Parts: sequence; structure tokens; C-alpha cells
Amino acid sequence: MPTAVISDVHANAEALRTVLADIERRGINRIISLGDIIGYGPDPLECVDMVREHCDWSLMGNHDFGVLYEPTNFNPGAEQAAYWTRSQFDQERDDAARVQRYEFLGKLRVRVLETPPDGQIPILAVHGSPRRPINEYIFPDDILTAPDKVTTIFERVPRLCIVGHTHVPGVFCDEGGNGPDFYPPGELTDMCYKFTDGEKAIINVGSVGQPRDLDSRACYTILYPDRAQFVRLEYNIGVTANKIKKVPELSDWLGDRLFEGR
Repeated sequence: MPTAVISDVHANAEALRTVLADIERRGINRIISLGDIIGYGPDPLECVDMVREHCDWSLMGNHDFGVLYEPTNFNPGAEQAAYWTRSQFDQERDDAARVQRYEFLGKLRVRVLETPPDGQIPILAVHGSPRRPINEYIFPDDILTAPDKVTTIFERVPRLCIVGHTHVPGVFCDEGGNGPDFYPPGELTDMCYKFTDGEKAIINVGSVGQPRDLDSRACYTILYPDRAQFVRLEYNIGVTANKIKKVPELSDWLGDRLFEGR
């Protein structure tokens, strides 16, 4: 049974609805989320409700943590967005709805190791990295600029690991004697990474609501028993950008960047 993996929605309901509709169209019944449901975007309550409804489970991302607890080490724009997001939860007039959303955020896990039946490959799921599940970034450039970091991270990968956090989709492969490498979706045949015996991989599933690979389309990944398939989808960016610009506490740049995929 395929599993759709979403991450980094960042309170972009327009993008999330587009992705969920595509998943439904494909007949995929299982969805998981790698976190950062909220932060930056204008629709935090709606996005939390949609993830609660449609996903089997979700992890906690650094922005989920920042809204629920404290936005530590955030840049000024991200910090201001976190406090505004928290105010949206607090201002909910329906007491039951407010409590349910906060309880949902509070119960988000930081890592999940799934061992599928029938001898399929076990998969470790984290938001950031296996070493620091909430906050550590794994950038494509780390292959060249921080090889020891990548090697250390791969030591914590049992076989396959799925991550988000950087908003840059692609596959880090530990190819044995050749060392780690990174492949963006466009360099993969049919945008699919086929699982290979003896090869570890870290799959960044991309961002639904705020891509940063210079491709403005929403991104998610479908896991099959033998491969991971990246999916890109056009959505109405203007709807989200206009909503952001109507909120004084959210920087206009948070909307402008969506058009550029950065």
C-alpha cells in the first residue's frame, strides 16, 4: 500500500488542499506528515485541522515547537510569525476546538520508526535529521562542505530515512565506497528513487507550502515498497500571498518568496 508523505505545509491551506486532492485522485488512503504544519503562513488553524483529519500521524517540526513552546533561534520574521500564529490558536472562541488543536500539537512525536510487514524496508521518519530530529538541517551542499556531518548522520540511518525541514526535495545516497551523494528529483528517472539493496538513503520529501528549490510548485512524496516518487503540483500562489499581505504581523516577503520557490 503506498503512503503519501507531506511536510512543511507552513500554514498554506491553498497548497495543502491541492496536494490532498491529488492524493485522493490517485486513490492513496494513507498520509503521514513530517511536521512544520504551521509557521510563516496565513492559515494555521485550517491546516492543523486538515492534517488532523487526513493524516495517520504527524511529527513535530521546529515551527510547531516554536508556536507551542518558544521560537528559539528564529530570525525576526519567523519569530513574529510564530507569535502571531500562537495568537490565532489563543483567540479561538470555541473552547473545545482550541483545546483539541493544542492537544494535537502537544502530542506530536519527534521520530517514528516504521517496520512494514512482509519484509519491506524499515523507514525512520524525522523532521530535521536522525541526529537532531527537530532542528538539524541536511543541505545538499553538505555533501561537499560538511562530509563528516553527513557521514555521522548516515551512521544513524538503519536503511531509509525520510525528512523535511530544508524545503529542498531530493535523495541523499550513501553509495558505499563512493561516499554520500545528493540527487534532486529532476535527476531521477521519472522523478523516482528506486530502493537498492545495500544502499542507505535519506529522502527529503520536499515542502507542500513553501518550496525552496527555485520551483514554486507544491511538493510531496509517495512511498511504494520499492521506490519513492516525487510529485510537483501547481497551485494558486496568489491566494496565499494575498492572505499573508493582509496580516500586518506577517512579512510581505513571506508571500513574495512563494512565487520564486525560495
